[in-house]
Parts: sequence; structure tokens; C-alpha cells
Amino acid sequence: MAVRDSRRNRARLLLFISSIVFGIAALVAIYSFKYNIQNDINGQAATLIGADLSITGNKEPDKKLQTLLDSIGGERSEERSFASMIYFTRTQGTRLVNIKALKGAFPYYGSLETTPLKAGTDFKNGRYALVDKTLMLQFNARVGDSIKVGNATFVIAGVLNKAPGQTGIASGIAPIVYIPFKYLADTKLIGTGSRINFAYYYKFPQGFNVEKLAKKIDPALDKAEYGSDTVENRKENTGRSFGDLSRFLSLVAFIALLLGCVGVASAINIYIREKIASIAIMRCMGVKASEAFLIYLIQITGIGLIGSVAGAILGTSVQHLLPYVLKDFLPITISVSISWMAILQGIGLGIIISVLFALLPLINIRNISPLNTLRMSFEETATKRDPFRWLVYLLVVGFIIGFSYLQLGDWLGAGVFTIGILVAFLILTAIAWLLIRFTRVLIMSSWSYILRQGFANLYRPNNQTIILTVSIGLSTAFICTLFLIQQLLISQVSLSSSGNQSNMILFDIQTSQEKPLAELTRKQGLPVLSQVPIITMRLDKVNGKTAADAKKDSTLHISPRAFAWEYRVTYRDSLTNSEQITSGKFIGKAAPGRDIPVSAEERFANRINVKVGDKLVFNVQGIMMNAYVSSIRKVNWNKIQTNFQVVFPAGVLEDAPQFHVLLTHVPSQPVSAAYQQAVVKQFPNISIIDLGLVLTVLDELLDKIGYVIKFMSGFSIVTGIIVLISSVRISKYQRIKESVLLRTMGASRRQIFSITALEYLFLGTLSASTGIVIAIGSSWLLAKYRFDMPYHVNLWPVAAMFFAITALTVIIGLLNSRGILNKPPLEVLRSNA
Repeated sequence: MAVRDSRRNRARLLLFISSIVFGIAALVAIYSFKYNIQNDINGQAATLIGADLSITGNKEPDKKLQTLLDSIGGERSEERSFASMIYFTRTQGTRLVNIKALKGAFPYYGSLETTPLKAGTDFKNGRYALVDKTLMLQFNARVGDSIKVGNATFVIAGVLNKAPGQTGIASGIAPIVYIPFKYLADTKLIGTGSRINFAYYYKFPQGFNVEKLAKKIDPALDKAEYGSDTVENRKENTGRSFGDLSRFLSLVAFIALLLGCVGVASAINIYIREKIASIAIMRCMGVKASEAFLIYLIQITGIGLIGSVAGAILGTSVQHLLPYVLKDFLPITISVSISWMAILQGIGLGIIISVLFALLPLINIRNISPLNTLRMSFEETATKRDPFRWLVYLLVVGFIIGFSYLQLGDWLGAGVFTIGILVAFLILTAIAWLLIRFTRVLIMSSWSYILRQGFANLYRPNNQTIILTVSIGLSTAFICTLFLIQQLLISQVSLSSSGNQSNMILFDIQTSQEKPLAELTRKQGLPVLSQVPIITMRLDKVNGKTAADAKKDSTLHISPRAFAWEYRVTYRDSLTNSEQITSGKFIGKAAPGRDIPVSAEERFANRINVKVGDKLVFNVQGIMMNAYVSSIRKVNWNKIQTNFQVVFPAGVLEDAPQFHVLLTHVPSQPVSAAYQQAVVKQFPNISIIDLGLVLTVLDELLDKIGYVIKFMSGFSIVTGIIVLISSVRISKYQRIKESVLLRTMGASRRQIFSITALEYLFLGTLSASTGIVIAIGSSWLLAKYRFDMPYHVNLWPVAAMFFAITALTVIIGLLNSRGILNKPPLEVLRSNA
């Protein structure tokens, strides 16, 4: 019976289930991508670290630690890395890069991928360097050219294509230059204020228990403020990072799937409305209510299976694009293979979704009696009290919460996500219900015939006001929310270099170089916008508690990392325009013989759990300084200027070892290049950040991030359009008899066309506008409470989205009516009898 009954309706059923195809495709693609990543991480984890064990820190090891490092067996390599300027002697270009001075046979797994191939090992045999390929292209450099690093000159031996663990994004932001370790001292870049990272790499014989060794030496490394990394740790951490990525992508795909669920529920609801007569006749012939229910459940399950298989096939094809889309974010090579587990998960999920969201209209079949052959009232059937309706509601809500939790790994987040969906659904349903009620009252006899008929369609029996408002509104809300959040995230990292705002930062300036550099800057015709002293120090105690106390007692709510970090602080007697006191009072001058009043940035204060009046002890290069929190500041980190977590008052740190930062503004790229060349020649130790160049890199990065987001949200957009088309398309069958009756009574095609257009215009306008209001509200809540950022969005694209969705609703509605208007009334009635 299920097969026979579906023969005349298979095309329509396939249109219903097409709503979930793209959602299933997105999930299968992401699941396949996730499983392939897990396999590739397991196979390539050693090449991510390049060794069996790495030990790293940001200060020179003391004698005790050095003895420990020397006692570890196996092959060993050393690396020193730091930020510095390099100067291309032929093209006279300058750029801030990440210098890595390497000694030993590292990497032991994988290789420094270079052009020519042998340059990856041969560069250590003399004054040679490997230069990142992005730098070579940017400065039109060639193998054989020379670069100047500090006071030392190196010949470019090869182009560095890839290093262990490096991604395309990392090379764009912090390009790497390798030099031999033995020539590091010749650069004369190791001095006060220089931030040097120390790394030691070890390779052990096969079968050696690296994890056991790492656990044994970790306490000593922690005490020396060093850390270790093994292949297993890197495998776990990398897997966790990509787990976060896959969860985010899965959640975006889930949104596409939820849109499909809306399409399934609305489509099946109308499909069952049309089947009342058939079901009632079957009941007259002796078919039980449960059997009638099973007939249509089998139909939905079968079509759901077909739609899920189609989605799984499409998803398996789409997964070939994901490594290409995400290649700049991946430190490993991702293989593309068919994942049967992902396919089975996608098909299973598709069938569950099809059945679960079709159950609500399906259970109403049990309430259709033989009497419905005479009294066709689906509303009466649907509104009978049925305890199974509440069970279905619970199953749907439970499914959304459960699946959201699997993606987010957080019950609170899953609950908030589900509540947000339910609130949106209830708002749209309430608005549609109010529209039906108010339309009856608002229609006036003085209105034109077309206007009265168009508005009357909104509340007549078999109206689709609630169904279309909910489906179109939710589609609009999901798509618009994705768009607004994407816009917010991208705008947050956008910088402006217009006007006289500082767009060049010079740092690592020694005290003796402060005045000469300022004079050089002014001679170049550039302003000295700011000169800021910086002192490095560590946090020793918080209210008498040390790092050991913070690790032992989690109730202190003090991050142990706060004690390991090397802070760069400044001193001054006033606030800047990017700072605002939120509690306490800023004290700009220290009183002699008393504890020092310091101002703490609010996020730093939260991290170490302090408030105004709490005591701090800082280790300023071996000297303990007692301080207390006199004020807590809110800092606008988006402004291009020097901002600090801790600010000391004047009169305390003036004699401490320090370096300086200078901010200036360059009006053009040629002026910037000339200024950088002059600085590097006279002061080779000074590093320069050209924010114009940073903006270019950020633009490229944001384009890539935006491309990933757009790629994933594309599934939601396509699904939303399909749901919109199918929702409006199936409403065609609800308007056939009304249109035929109007034609029989003498209404012209133009009048029926106008009535239909007016109905869909009003529905499209109301649904799209409500969905957009919901999207603006939800994106504001996410910006405020999830991302903690100001809410500024461009609403012009949102307005364009509103007009596009409204127009699409009207166009599809009119296309539905065209087939009816072009045929005689009797033919239409016979074909739909």
C-alpha cells in the first residue's frame, strides 16, 4: 500500500526530502574530513614536531637545567629563535621575520622542504640562509642574493617551502629565515630586551619510552619554567585543535540540516492534509488507524533513505574540496579517501531526521476516522488531544540538544543553542497566529476585491500562513545570523591606517638609542607620536600565593600560567585615550617607602583573581618589588598603540634595565621603505613592524577565513533556498481549488495572479523581516556574551537579503499558479481529484 499510494506523489515526496540532502552532504563531508585528519595526524605526528622530544623555554637555561639537558641521551639539536629585521642587499627591502638559528641534524622526521633540495642541509656549512618563499616573492629575491641579519651578512642558499609544523597562514604572518647556529653571535642581536626562545630537539633509538622520560623530567622543567613536547602530546594537541575546527564546521552543517528539518516538517504536514480523503476511504474499507500510520511512515522512511543516500554521495564528493579550502590552516598533508563510517552516520542521521520531524503530522493519521470522507477537517483531527504529540516534541528537543552537545562538547552551550531555536520558532509561530487573527478584523468592505481576496487567503481553511512564516522565517534567521557573525568576526580584526594614526612600530630600542632614533625619525620628516619605556618582569606572588599554591589549590582561581609568563610593563603618570578606569583610582606617582600602586588590565585581573587593594609581588630581573592593585582598567586593544596589562607609576622603574618602543606614521609605501632602510643601516638591532604590511597579510588571512565560512554557510544558504522553494511549491496544492472556484465564478487570470502575488508578498515580507529581526537579536547576544566584542554591522547586505527572499517567495508562488491559470478549470479539477 505504501508503494502503491506513493506512485502519483513520488516527485512531490522527493521534493520534500530534497531539503535534507545538502545538510546530510555537509555533515558527511565534514565527518569524512575529520576521520581522514585523525588518520593523517596519527601517521604524520612525528613530522609536526620533527623529533621524538622537544624542550622549549623563553630564557637561557641555568646551570642545573643545562646539566639536565646534557644528561638526556640520543641525538640532539639546538635552536634559538627571535624576531628581527632582515635587509635584502640587492633589492634594499626590509622585513620583520622570525629568525631561527639551527645546530644539529634537526628535523629528524620530515625535512626542511627547500628549492634547491640540498639547501635544507647544506646551508649549515657556511654563512648561508634559508628564506621563506613568501619573502622571496615579495622582495623579488633570488638564490645567491645576500641578506643582512643584524651585523652579519648571509648568502641565500635556498627557498624555504615548508618547515615542520608550519602552515600557510603562519608563513604569511611570521615568515621564517634559518641561519646556522655558529654565526648567531656575529649578528649581535642577543642583548637586553631581546626576547629569545630556546629549543632543544632529541631523537632516540626505536623502542625508547619517550613518554616515561618526559614525565620524569617535567617537574624539573616546570621549576625552570620550561616545557616539553612529545610526538604523542603533539598528536593529542593537534587532534584536539582540529576537533575544535570540525565541531565548528559540524555545527554550521547542523544549521543546514535543521533548515532541512523545517522543510521536512512543513512539507509532510501539507502532504498529509491532502491525503485525508484517501486515508478516510482506507479506514472505511477496514484499514486500522495504526496500519494507515505505518503506510505513510514507510513512505517517509523510504524517501528519507533515498535523500540520505543522495546526500552521502554528494558529501563524499564535496570532501575533496575541504582540504583545498582549508589547506592554509593545516600543518599536515590531508589525504582524501572514502569514509564508510561517515557515510553510514550520514545515512542513519538522515533517516532519523526524516522520520522524527515527520512524526508530528504523521501521528495525526491515527485520529482520522471514516467520517472524514464526509467532513474534511484536518484541523479538528490535528487538534485532538494526543499524548504522543508531547512525546514527539520531547524527542525533537532531545535530538537537537544531544546533537548540539556532540558538536560543542558543552551542555550549557547545547542548551542555549536549542533554546534559541525554540524561541525563534515560537516567535514566528506567534506572529503567524496573530496575523491570522488580526487579518479577519482588519479586512474592510471598502477595500478592492483583489485586496480583500489576497488578505483573506491568509486565514481561510487550508491556509499556509503558519507553515510558510515559520519555514521562511527560520531559513532567513539562520542564514542572516551566519552572515552577521561572519561580518562581526572579520570586522574585529580589521585595522585602519588612515589619518595620522600610528602605522609603524619600532621596538627593541636600547636606552642609548632612544634620542638618536627620534632625531633620525624627524630628519626623515616623520612624527614621533609616542616613545614608551618597557621593562620585563615576572609575577612572583598574588596575595602571598605562589605558582606552587595555585597549582595545588584550584579554589584560589589563579591561573598557574600567570606566574610563568614574562610580562612587559611600562611606567607613566597618566592614562592613554585607549584606557578607562573601571574600579579604584589611577595613581601616577609612587610614594617613597611604601608598596607600589599599579593599575591592572581587567582581563589580567580576572585571570589572577584580584581586585582593588590586593597585594602583588613582581620579580624585576632579580629584585622583588611589593605592589598593590590601585585600579583596574578596561583597555581597547583594537587601537594601534602600546597597551599593557600592568602599568606602574612614575618614580619607580626609571633605573631598571629597559628598552623602548617608538610609534610613528608613514604616509606612503616609498617613505616607509626609505625610513626602514635608514633605521636598519644605523641601528640593525631595532625591529620594525610596518602595519601597512600587516594589513595586507591580515586582508589575505581574512579572505581565507571568510572563504572557509562562506563555503560552509553555502550549504545553509542552498538548503534555505530549497526549503523556501519546496515550502512555497507545495502550497500550490493548497490553492488549486480556490483558484479554480474563482475562475469558475468569472475571475480573470490577471485578478487571480494579483491575489496570489499579494498573498505571497505579505507572507514573504513578514517572514523575512521577522527572521532578520531574530538574526540581529541572536547575533547581538552572541557578540556580547560569547565573543565579548562591540556590535557594529553593515545592515545594507541584510536589507538586500530581505528583498531577495521576499522577491523569491513571490516569484515561486506566481510560478506555482501559472500552471493552474493556463489550463481549463475542469482539467485542473480532474487532475487533482
